Amino acid sequence: MPGGQAAVAAVAWAALRAPFTARTRRELLFCMIEAPFGLCFLAAPVVLVGLLLVVRVLVYGTRPSTGAVHPAAALPIFAGAFGLLLLVAMVPRAGRRLGAVHRGLAARWLGVQVGEPAPRRQARGAFRRLAAMLRDGPGWRAAAYLLVKLPVTVAEIYAVVFAVFGLAGLTYPFWWPLFRNHAPGTHLQPVSVLTPFGAFHIATFAGTFPAFAAGAAMVLVAPWVARGAAAADAWLMRGMLGPGRLAQRVADLEQSRALAVEDSAALLRRLERDLHDGAQIRLATLAMNLGMAREKLGSDADPEVRELVDVAHQGAKDALVELRNLARGIHPPALDNGLADALATLAASSATPAELTTSVAERPAPAIETIAYFCAAELLANAAKHSRANKIDIALSGQGGNLVLRVTDDGAGGADSARGSGLSGLAQRVRTVDGRIDIASPAGGPTEITVTLPMHA
Repeated sequence: MPGGQAAVAAVAWAALRAPFTARTRRELLFCMIEAPFGLCFLAAPVVLVGLLLVVRVLVYGTRPSTGAVHPAAALPIFAGAFGLLLLVAMVPRAGRRLGAVHRGLAARWLGVQVGEPAPRRQARGAFRRLAAMLRDGPGWRAAAYLLVKLPVTVAEIYAVVFAVFGLAGLTYPFWWPLFRNHAPGTHLQPVSVLTPFGAFHIATFAGTFPAFAAGAAMVLVAPWVARGAAAADAWLMRGMLGPGRLAQRVADLEQSRALAVEDSAALLRRLERDLHDGAQIRLATLAMNLGMAREKLGSDADPEVRELVDVAHQGAKDALVELRNLARGIHPPALDNGLADALATLAASSATPAELTTSVAERPAPAIETIAYFCAAELLANAAKHSRANKIDIALSGQGGNLVLRVTDDGAGGADSARGSGLSGLAQRVRTVDGRIDIASPAGGPTEITVTLPMHA
């Protein structure tokens, strides 16, 4: 078969098979459900006109207006204006709610996942909340989507009409002999055949064949109209109901950073394991063998040989200590049992008496535990070196999805990250996961340093 004929045959087969696929059913159901929601914005003008009529009745009563407004009518006018402002402010909020419905329908029937926009900023006070609602960009975008979507809504309605009217047209040759079999000479009214472009009438059985043909054509066209409308609707949703390009880019970067932080934490844990289970054991074995060799040297051994063995044995022990400290700096083994146990170990080994209290219901991510541990270790070391404190309190808690580490001492105070101390390094480490460090250290003390980290990087 030549290439052109094969292409035509493939297109014809796809057109004939389209009405019977699961994808077509999902897209037609999507159009059927989406169409009423797409017309929801038409309720806003109705409510606005109703509000204006209520204000007019409150101001003028049921009598015709003379053009003059009595001073006593000022209150209804202000009330109507305030109600209009509230109605306008509710538009973005209603847009967000309807946008969530549209995203859910797209995910359910089309398999299209549209991310949620950034949440609206919370504010205290009635006027601040009203201002926040009026400045809600994603909410206004969602409301604009309902307006821009009107041509797509019309296409979705047409897709459903094509399917319904087409199925109805296919039935005419089958029910006509059953219900139109009257005696010859009987005058009957013509039967209407509905199409999206108008109706035509048939009065004989032969006329049912054009109705059948029109129905078949509509059934074949309906899947493609539904597919185009659904694709256009999904495109609009991605552009107007999602988080926006900048917000999506920020979310992607945050996810990439979280993966990088978690990967680096896992790599450091593997490195610590390799040092502990490999190089550290070999170095310990070397130090032990050198000690045994020194003991086997007799009293008549060459002093230079004994000195070389002693130096090698001491060097192996020193290297073992340095390697052990390096492994602890990479990933403290105490963190394997959780952050609370690791901080308890730090508090027990602190040069200044330290007391620990913990109240964390959810265990943080390993990377967050590592950052919190090293922050606590640095703060304890700073307090022991510089604060001349007699007591240190360490509090670890979970608050609103965040991990809060608070270290308080009764020392001399005066801690400042701007002086280039270890606090500036802690601040940089905390900022890598969108955390923050707050320092309250007046001269004369006490010092309270709060480290706030997300539960997950």
